[in-house]
Formats: sequence, structure tokens, C-alpha cells
Amino acid sequence: MELSIIMPVYNEERTLEKIVSRVQKAKISKVKKEIVIVNDASKDNTEKVIKQLKKRYKNIKSFSHAKNKGKGAAIQTALKHISGGIIVIQDGDTEYNPEDFKRLIQPILDNQVKVVYGSRMLGNRTGFVFYSYYFGNKFLTLLTRILYQQKITDMETCYKMMSREVIDKIQPLESNRFDIEPEITAKIIKNGYKILEIPINYNCRSFEQGKKIRWQDGIIAIYKLFKYRFFN
Repeated sequence: MELSIIMPVYNEERTLEKIVSRVQKAKISKVKKEIVIVNDASKDNTEKVIKQLKKRYKNIKSFSHAKNKGKGAAIQTALKHISGGIIVIQDGDTEYNPEDFKRLIQPILDNQVKVVYGSRMLGNRTGFVFYSYYFGNKFLTLLTRILYQQKITDMETCYKMMSREVIDKIQPLESNRFDIEPEITAKIIKNGYKILEIPINYNCRSFEQGKKIRWQDGIIAIYKLFKYRFFN
């Protein structure tokens, strides 16, 4: 079995080498890993770091956008080039710990479920630096539960792991920015898949350290949750 780790990156020269190293060191029994990095038109030395990493590791594929399009667009680009039977999304910073992959993937390998989310709400909640971000996420997750009638605790988590079957079923994806999170969740549920959640640890970085999501993204997420529930 091969796990395709999709890594959308934008201006991550300070953290990219560290997180790729952590991904490579995360051991998963009987599972090979490929890393598909999409550089979303970074303005720093991210592309230089990617080239250095590709020389060091043979399981890295990389692609670049000529102009910045957003996380969702980078994920869409990566999906055109994956080869694994299981897919997970990994941000290019160090907020999430790839050591959690082995716990997330096991229920899929055991054919218990097709989709597993790593829930920060079930794990180390102290990792949330901003109360507004924490409660905003709780509100969006509650709205998801009400609209889609499935009990989840962390709709916005980056760690969404699923089988290739699910990815093929929910495409085409259309959201180009952070609204990719509600789109993926909405389409998974509407296609009849159960989301299993497993606790993970989380260490939120500050905006000074490179965090990019803003309150406006929450407004768009609300719109997308209603859109995919009633009009798609």
C-alpha cells in the first residue's frame, strides 16, 4: 500500500525542510510514502528548499503554480499526480505531527472505514493559540453537524485521510482557497461515507510565524456549507 501525502506550500522556507523530515521519519508498517508538494507561487526561497529536498529524497514529486491560487487549488493540482491508494493532506508548517499518520491510517487498512479525520478537539486543545480561531472552528463544526447530520468535532482539520475511492468519488473539487475544507467534508458526507475521528496533538503557530487563515475564510466556509448542502 502507498500513502500519498499532499503538501500545499506557500512561503514555507522556514519550516518545509523540518516537516518533510518528520514525514519521512514517520514509520508506517507495510506502507510506502510519496510526498506531492505543490508550491503555490511562493515569494521566498521555498522553491529552492524543494529542489534541495528532491535531491535528498527520491519519493518527492513537486509542482509549481505561476501565480498564487490558494490551498484548495494546490490540492487540486496535487490530486492529478498522486499514485497512492490512500491520501492525506499535510500543511507545510509544523502545526501537525506526522507521527499521527500511523494511527489515522490503521482503520482504513483494516477496512473499518474509508475516511479518518485527525481531530484537534479530541486531542491537545491547548495547541490553539487564538480563542477566536478555536471557537470559530467549533461553530463551523457545529454547523456541519446540523446541516449534514453526522457527528464530527473538527471539520477544519488539515489531517483528512481517505482512500482513493473516496477522493475519486468527491471530485471534481472547485474551491481554490481554505474553503476546500468544508467542500471536502460536505462531499464526503453527501456521498454516504462515515468520518471516523481520532485524537491528534496540535501546536498552532502565530500569524507572525506564517499562519495565513483569516476571519473572512470563516464567512466563506459558512457559505460553502450551505451551498453544498442545498444547491449541489
